[in-house]
Amino acid sequence: MNEESLSWQSRVRLVDEVFEVLRERIFSGRYSPGEPLPQVRIAAELSISRTPLREAFRMLEGEGLVKVGANGTVRVVSADFKSLLDAYELREVIDGLAARLAAERGHAQAAARLEPLLAAQRSALEPWMPSQYTKANVQFHAAIFELANNEFLHGQLPIVRMTAQVFSPKALLSKERVYSAIAEHVDMTDAITGGDGPRAEALARGHIRHSITALRETGAGAARAEPAPPARILGRTRT
Repeated sequence: MNEESLSWQSRVRLVDEVFEVLRERIFSGRYSPGEPLPQVRIAAELSISRTPLREAFRMLEGEGLVKVGANGTVRVVSADFKSLLDAYELREVIDGLAARLAAERGHAQAAARLEPLLAAQRSALEPWMPSQYTKANVQFHAAIFELANNEFLHGQLPIVRMTAQVFSPKALLSKERVYSAIAEHVDMTDAITGGDGPRAEALARGHIRHSITALRETGAGAARAEPAPPARILGRTRT
């Protein structure tokens, strides 16, 4: 929704509409990780009072997208390296379950849903367009969650968008990793469309484990690049 064309449809739905606008701004990168979200400024931008805005912020906080401070300050969430790894470890479980259920419950519709998203991912390779790939990648995983047809599992979808879209780890956006990821997506699609739940789950979990490995290798490389602290003996710096 463009800021210039914002038009609130009803007071009843106002909070939901504001929530959707703010969430999409976070997902699109308009609001960056860690960025403060001043209530006065945003309320003025959206031509609303601060009451529905505060309620929308609480909804965003429930999805883990913002943090509301004790004094009412609001910031987009940011993730350190450990938090990102923790999130991907959870994704291994829920992505695997989603793929298995999609194969068992949604295989008849899977090809029509997933094949165009694979094509969109391939079209982002030459020339390399990371933002286009990221969008298609998130849509691909979201489609699998929808094909799984489990409302509680679908409630975990924000963590997929958070890890793959809000933070977009550079380790997972190298062209080498993306080529491998698309090949893994193709195998997952084949298993889902074929109705092979156990294979789909194994492939989806393996796909996320490969991402975890890439993240850990990046973290280890960053740690090696940091200068070592001076050695200390009995509280004195060794020279």
